[in-house]
Amino acid sequence: MGFPEIRPRRLRTTPAMRRLVAETRLAPSDLILPMFVREGASEVVPIASMPGVVQHTMETLRKASVEAVEAGVGGLMIYGIPTSKDATGSGGIDPDGILNRAIREVVSEVGHDTVVMADLCLDEFTSHGHCGVLAADGSVDNDATLALYAEMALAQASAGVHVVAPSGMMDGQVGFVRSALDAAGRTDVSLLAYSAKYASAFFGPFREAVESSLTGDRKAYQQDPANGREAIREVLLDVEEGADMVMVKPALGYLDVIARVSDVVDVPVAAYNVSGEHAMIEAAAANGWIDRERAIHEALTSIKRAGADIVLTYWATELAQTLR
Repeated sequence: MGFPEIRPRRLRTTPAMRRLVAETRLAPSDLILPMFVREGASEVVPIASMPGVVQHTMETLRKASVEAVEAGVGGLMIYGIPTSKDATGSGGIDPDGILNRAIREVVSEVGHDTVVMADLCLDEFTSHGHCGVLAADGSVDNDATLALYAEMALAQASAGVHVVAPSGMMDGQVGFVRSALDAAGRTDVSLLAYSAKYASAFFGPFREAVESSLTGDRKAYQQDPANGREAIREVLLDVEEGADMVMVKPALGYLDVIARVSDVVDVPVAAYNVSGEHAMIEAAAANGWIDRERAIHEALTSIKRAGADIVLTYWATELAQTLR
């Protein structure tokens, strides 16, 4: 008398029971590992604001790629850090630039066993730190930038990349890059669009990781964190222009956007667990305020639960080893 007839707690009684009825599961193949390679480096350079993450040498990049593949990680996303920059970001297009050399090295090492991706943006290579070339008034020239993105995509394709990932949030970037690849006969190269990339404070540590030259901000081309419907418009435009996959970035502060995007598209949805999100968990764990391993697993599970099929995270290899 008076006791509930329905008892949901029965399905939480033991670890085995909880595992049996789990609605969301992380698998190593869901994860993409972002990797930084520094031109001219003779040893790894730790990134202070991102504990556990480094700027690689070419040799350690290869070794880390092998480790990730052996752990079952689904793919690798490569970022290059050049020794010199210019106003047009020409180092990102140069076949012998650090990013394209790194693509060739990683593809040679593990290209048959994983998906090799590369960031397609000029910000690491421009002296002003913006994602495109500048007009006379100092604003980013959208259409002039598209031509450079096309060149960059072709250079990455020639280096052997499997997936190009335009991240600059220029209008029309997906269609322009897709057309350029197809016209060159590179219909085999896939396109992961950074479709809903927000002008976020959580990108801060990444700027250290790539030694960004940016002064000011990118609010004129990245999305306003206040807007959700705008993300849907951006995503649908990218799919229409030929995106094979779409991305929401950051992830944890935008779980609602991930959910809305996954409801409206029929292509895989990626989400980027960004540098600031990584740094917050690592800092809290270092202070003994949270259980690090549980927090990592919970954070990434929440991203998957929200609707992401693919999660980019700096913990990819570590988590994949744990999951296996």
